[in-house]
Amino acid sequence: MRVLLKLILDCDPDAAWRAIQSPAVLREVSSPLLDFEPIAPDAFPTMWGTGAHPVRALAARSVPMGEQVIDISFPATRVPDVRMMRDSGKGLSGLLALTTRWDHRMAISPDPAGTGKTLYRDQLIFEAGPVGAALWPPFWAFWQWRGAQLKRMAPTWASDVGEPKPGSEERDTSLDDAGFSD
Repeated sequence: MRVLLKLILDCDPDAAWRAIQSPAVLREVSSPLLDFEPIAPDAFPTMWGTGAHPVRALAARSVPMGEQVIDISFPATRVPDVRMMRDSGKGLSGLLALTTRWDHRMAISPDPAGTGKTLYRDQLIFEAGPVGAALWPPFWAFWQWRGAQLKRMAPTWASDVGEPKPGSEERDTSLDDAGFSD
């Protein structure tokens, strides 16, 4: 199953890139529908780093939904000025363990209209066996909520001049030029 978002965010791409790497932004755009807290004794990092980040998901900030691993990578893209963050984690317990595949990609690039704003593309591909069709509507609704929250928050994100872009990494040739599957 697939859920997609394509938005123009009212901020520059560098600010959007930093925002999607922030656990605090994840929590804010998910709130109040969902909240995430780290399972490890340490608090969330300031920015998501490559690798596994175990979390506990809470509906309405208090109802346990289960535990999952947010597994972050930064795939290289074949298009200049496109930066991507990927979460290929998995559910560990509770309702989150119903998903057998989780591939969430967020791509940041300059608005092609040359406005100085950001083109934000977001794709979730998930599988959950026989319950997948039942999970698609709540995932779709949650993604629409996240999109509205991202649009609302984007003008508040500041940009740091001169921040380096991620280095080149292994290319995933199963993806289109912007890093999304067909």
